Amino acid sequence: MKCEASSVVGCALQKMLSVLALLFVGHSLAVGSKRCPPGCLCCDSSDLVKCRAKGFDKVPQGLPHGTWFLDLGANDLVKLEANDFDHLWFLKVLVLSNNRLKVLLSKAFCNLSFLERLDMSDNKLRQLPPDFSECLGALRELRLVRNVLEHLEPPCLKKLESLEKLDLSYNRLRTVAPDALWGLTRLRHLYLQGNQLTTLHDGRLTMLLSLEVLLLGNNSISEIETEALVSLPGLSLLGLEDNRLGQLKFKTFHNLQTPGTHLRLSGNPWSCDCDLHHAFSKLQSVRHLHVDDYKQVTCHEPAQLAGEPLARVESQLCVAETATVLVITITVLVTVMAAIVMAERNRKKGCESESDSDFQEK
Repeated sequence: MKCEASSVVGCALQKMLSVLALLFVGHSLAVGSKRCPPGCLCCDSSDLVKCRAKGFDKVPQGLPHGTWFLDLGANDLVKLEANDFDHLWFLKVLVLSNNRLKVLLSKAFCNLSFLERLDMSDNKLRQLPPDFSECLGALRELRLVRNVLEHLEPPCLKKLESLEKLDLSYNRLRTVAPDALWGLTRLRHLYLQGNQLTTLHDGRLTMLLSLEVLLLGNNSISEIETEALVSLPGLSLLGLEDNRLGQLKFKTFHNLQTPGTHLRLSGNPWSCDCDLHHAFSKLQSVRHLHVDDYKQVTCHEPAQLAGEPLARVESQLCVAETATVLVITITVLVTVMAAIVMAERNRKKGCESESDSDFQEK
């Protein structure tokens, strides 16, 4: 700022007031950033704030501005509003587990652009708002275990471009919409066990090129469509235990072109027959596929084999088929031999008749 000679004193006074104002604001922010709400514990210069199990039914006011870890678990929060976290710009970890959350209002997390981990397990959430991911582009881990989610619809997860781990286990999910997961290009771990899924459809996992672990145990899956797993080049673990699979399509798993994938298939009501035996035999012959719990794979049908490990009875499963093939083969051979014998007899009779005719003519 340029000053005329006549106003040098005034300029100097103005600069001094500006400096004092900045110092005052800085001091106020510093003091405010180190405040700790009643009932909470603030550690490490107020960067870590623990307000766990204190009976809060709303997000407490006066949280330190510099907080990067906030634990509000085991309270009585029912809903989150748009301004609940509006001054926590540096927050990286937010724990909201074991509350009574039912409602997330629009833009509830919109000021948390640096948030990396969000835990909302053990609540009562039935759905996620369409704009849930709007301001959570830095989020790397999202836990929604043991809620009551029934559907997963776009675009609620669309903008979670940095997400690496998504835990949706033990909800009430019956279906996953075709493009509900398409924005999660960096997702490495997807946990869906303990839901009510019935079919693994083609195309639902298309964009999950980084996926390494897919846990689908304890669902009601009775069908895996042929192309459902084809787009998962990095999948190392696929959990399908304790579902309702009765048969196995070898092609479905053979489409998994990975360096190595471990499979969990026990606890299903397998219908043990020659086809199932062939399918498992092929699986185990493929170098990059490993059935980790093959010894625990047991028969549900037929009744005489119920509870028996497939590994123990597999040699018996194709006996009937082998016997049938042998019977058919023997029948064909006998028929062919009989035809040959009859043809030979007819030939000889024809020759004898011609000889007799020639002799009579002479």
